Amino acid sequence: MANKKSSKRTALGRGLGALLSDSSSFEADIPRKAPQLAGKSIDEIQIEKIKTNPFQPRTDFDKDSLNALAESIKNQGIIQPITVREMSDGTFQLISGERRLQASRISGLDTIPAFVRKANDTQMLEMALIENTQREDLNAMEIALSYQRLLDECNLNQEELAQRVSKDRSTITNYLRLLKLPPDIQAGLRDKKISMGHARALITINNVEAQLLIYKKIISDDLSVRKVEELARLLNKRSDSKESKKGKSKDGDIVRIESKLSSFFGTKIEIDHKGKSGTIKIPYLSADDLERILELLNVR
Repeated sequence: MANKKSSKRTALGRGLGALLSDSSSFEADIPRKAPQLAGKSIDEIQIEKIKTNPFQPRTDFDKDSLNALAESIKNQGIIQPITVREMSDGTFQLISGERRLQASRISGLDTIPAFVRKANDTQMLEMALIENTQREDLNAMEIALSYQRLLDECNLNQEELAQRVSKDRSTITNYLRLLKLPPDIQAGLRDKKISMGHARALITINNVEAQLLIYKKIISDDLSVRKVEELARLLNKRSDSKESKKGKSKDGDIVRIESKLSSFFGTKIEIDHKGKSGTIKIPYLSADDLERILELLNVR
């Protein structure tokens, strides 16, 4: 029996398993008359009483995949129960298992097996996001956005986030850096027009216009990741050479500030400092790019 419990926790994923089973902040399962699976109590809940999770980070579900899962459920039943919390009005709110719930509706089931938990809104969001990031069918932008939400809305730092999702901190950083790419490139990564490797190479290019130019060439010329890396090194070498000539007249502190701001905004920032005053130039390429910059500045 102990081995079964251990294997069940592993199947849930170390991050989610720890969140659902090991955290002292969660109360015990609501006691109910229910069948037993791997030592845990499971309820059969009316599907019509289950509300969609408002914190669900994923909104795009492949119809063919859902139909395939529905067919499997018809033949095999639900292999892994969903997880819900009970609401004050007697309904239930989904914590994790959105695809299983949707597929069960498609297959015509009236009830679905579920673990019933108690959790507040922050815990709901954290559990949904962590469960989401551990799926194998997510695209890189979905993962990056989920990581950012965990940092912003669940008050986690990168080290805590890495522990929650059982990833190296460098992996977390690489995904978060994708959010600094121009919106067009982010959309291309989301739609699988380019790979994660392409995106990571594009991030190293210092100039946004150059990033977009290479991005278009990746699609039109089917460039490999290695080719993009070579182009990025060449472009940055030329850019550094120009900047070194241009920056000779600039104070070293100003150059360093420009570099930090450029990295933060994902576009080339120029500071014109004269005496005790000056200007900061933040270029943008489109209305979407301007919106991205305004969001970084919290100006809406």
